[in-house]
Amino acid sequence: MRRTLNIGNIVKLKIDLLGNPEGSLGVVYEIYHLTDTPGASVIFENGEYDGFSLEEQLCYLERVGHEKSLETYQFLNVMKLSNDFEAGIFDVVFE
Repeated sequence: MRRTLNIGNIVKLKIDLLGNPEGSLGVVYEIYHLTDTPGASVIFENGEYDGFSLEEQLCYLERVGHEKSLETYQFLNVMKLSNDFEAGIFDVVFE
């Protein structure tokens, strides 16, 4: 299966999810693989994050843009991700 999203892609929620209303923005910060299936990790406007399989990407997320400056974001762990969110790394998408 081919992934539909890449790091730096901006997405909009098609449903209410993780305390975010439908239409909230998120940005892909990681592409991961479970066995042979790629998934995309997304952080949202409220700082919540989750991973989405290809099927979930198609059902719940709509790609609405891309932020080139985040293409090189290196996900290390969720503590660093949360710290980066608090430090404003993703503000370029959410402002």
